[in-house]
Amino acid sequence: MVKTKNEYINREISWLHFNARVLQESADKKVPLIDRLRFLGIFSNNLDEFFKVRYATVKRIVDAGKTGKSVLGGERAKDLLEEITKIVIAQQARSLEIFNEIEKELKEENIFIIDENEVNDSQAEFIRDYFFHKVNQELMTIILNDLTEFPLLKDTAAYLAVKIVMKNGSGERKHNRYALIEIPKGIDRFVVLPKEGDKNYIIILDDLIRFCLDSVFTMFEFESISAHMIKITRDAELDIDNDLSKSFIEKISSSVEHRKISDPVRFVYDKNIDKDTLQFLKEKMDIMGTDSVIPGGRYHNRRDYMGFPSLGRYDLMYDKIDPLPVKGLSMEGSLLEMIAHKDYMIYAPYHTFSYITKFLREAALDPKVRTILITVYRLANDSQIASSLINAVKNGKHVTVQIELQARFDEQANIEYANQLQAEGINLIFGVPGLKVHSKICMIEREEAEGIKRYGFISTGNFNESTAKIYTDYTLFTAHQGILKDMSKVFGFFETNYKINKYRHLIVSPHYTKSTFIKLIDREIANAKAGREAYIKIKMNSLTSYKMVDKLYEASRAGVKIQMVVRGICCLIPGVPGMSENIEAISIVDKFLEHPRLFIFGNNGDPKVYISSADWMTRNLDFRVEVGCPIYDPDIKQELLDTFEISWKDNLKARVFSEKQDNAYRQRAEGEPELRSQFELYHYYQKKLES
Repeated sequence: MVKTKNEYINREISWLHFNARVLQESADKKVPLIDRLRFLGIFSNNLDEFFKVRYATVKRIVDAGKTGKSVLGGERAKDLLEEITKIVIAQQARSLEIFNEIEKELKEENIFIIDENEVNDSQAEFIRDYFFHKVNQELMTIILNDLTEFPLLKDTAAYLAVKIVMKNGSGERKHNRYALIEIPKGIDRFVVLPKEGDKNYIIILDDLIRFCLDSVFTMFEFESISAHMIKITRDAELDIDNDLSKSFIEKISSSVEHRKISDPVRFVYDKNIDKDTLQFLKEKMDIMGTDSVIPGGRYHNRRDYMGFPSLGRYDLMYDKIDPLPVKGLSMEGSLLEMIAHKDYMIYAPYHTFSYITKFLREAALDPKVRTILITVYRLANDSQIASSLINAVKNGKHVTVQIELQARFDEQANIEYANQLQAEGINLIFGVPGLKVHSKICMIEREEAEGIKRYGFISTGNFNESTAKIYTDYTLFTAHQGILKDMSKVFGFFETNYKINKYRHLIVSPHYTKSTFIKLIDREIANAKAGREAYIKIKMNSLTSYKMVDKLYEASRAGVKIQMVVRGICCLIPGVPGMSENIEAISIVDKFLEHPRLFIFGNNGDPKVYISSADWMTRNLDFRVEVGCPIYDPDIKQELLDTFEISWKDNLKARVFSEKQDNAYRQRAEGEPELRSQFELYHYYQKKLES
């Protein structure tokens, strides 16, 4: 085997390159203008979560005095922190350039984002009225000079660091006072001002507050006053205590509360802030050398741009698609009766998510349904899934919900749902010690003439009506009794997890996912060595397991042709002679967030096809309960083969993975027609309805 300089791409660096692809979307002039702003918001939100989780993990390694080389792909943790900070500073600078470009283009569309220095007289009157009636009473303002202890800053908030230059009193030296104003979260970040002719005006809440600073600090006689944005990001790891007297839900609640005071890992500030103000803050906040200190622009919490107002300018946003029905699966009549005769697949958001809620609504009302079992990872804020389950228990069904209280950043929401569901009499399971439950499964048991019959669905994504509009995911509806018998064993494992089950159909983590996929890869290796057709086609979110990467390298060296569509992190380096020359990998970032996990193995001309909740990451393979499902229906199998090919042939939104890590767009061959996979997939399903 020919050795490359490094056999793996560091997962943190690979993730940053993924977020750079999101940033590319905000720079792409073919993307509608307001959606470009929203991609800037997604880029910023992603970065916040990265620092809370991944950067914080590496920082913990450094703080523990360890190198971390064994878990960081050979890179020293201290060096990695420095590399991350360098990349992020460059990306932040690029994001500011892109924002300035977008702002100019908005002006050409008569949309003006003004600051406090550009306010005219009529706008000033509106702003002051808005401030006194909606903002002033919401402000949390803290004078810092005389405090013995610096106030606790939230990592979900942004702050204006205020410098007040006081007037000289008789015989007094001129001195400064410093204050912090927390930007209120309950008020829209973008304040739409009265329209003037054809011109739309928006002022960001930060600037509206800056305009009214003199009204906030009327108690001081000051010479000048200025305000610059700062924000911090805290370590988001949950430290769960071992107090046996507490319930699991109490432990998670306590950990979520403790997160609010966890160590800061990033400090971002307006690069134009006065040096003395910055120094004052860093000293008071005890910013450490291992913290990432990043100069930024005038505004932070750019994640708020995900909610930039439309202003009725739908021509500057992506057209909304109308989700399609699945051919042969009617929303009228009994879904259970239809599923009893045939498996069906929905691919959201191209298909309507309403089939899932319809399934649960029908089960809640059907007198023959005895039991409903479902896993919950992330629910919508106003969840029809939850209301259907409550409806079912009110109709006398036995309902069991496995709810994952440790779903990252949804812990508090899931605690609230857990309390609500428990109060309604639903049987709750809070997971398996040491494992997160990330599977997406639901099963019902129905009393029929021949006895109890099971129906269910298995998905690659969460049962969430909101994200189903923007995440692409497969969901299989089935009455295959073998698959559903395996599913009942998974639910049994949640309650008696000392017992390891055998499964005939499903691929279940943490016991079998890795070993099963290794066996499937080994079969392709054997086929290649025997001169038979051998290929692997994979679509997933992330590939970080070095064991799986090594296995794919082994398959490549044996001659197995491997095609991968990986949206996010990819630690594998494709196209390296002697190591991975038979592997090609692309990433698609576009209007929707690519989320399905699809695995196709050539199997000597009789492809084996699976969907799964699991990426090939160590956490999914070894430390989570995940479920993968074989596809037996020949029509659905062909459909999945077709959808993979459509994604693979994308030549407008596909970026190529390579040693360079430069996010280069795939080049179209001469004469090759343009193909944008997400748009083509919608057309594909439209044609299926017509056939």
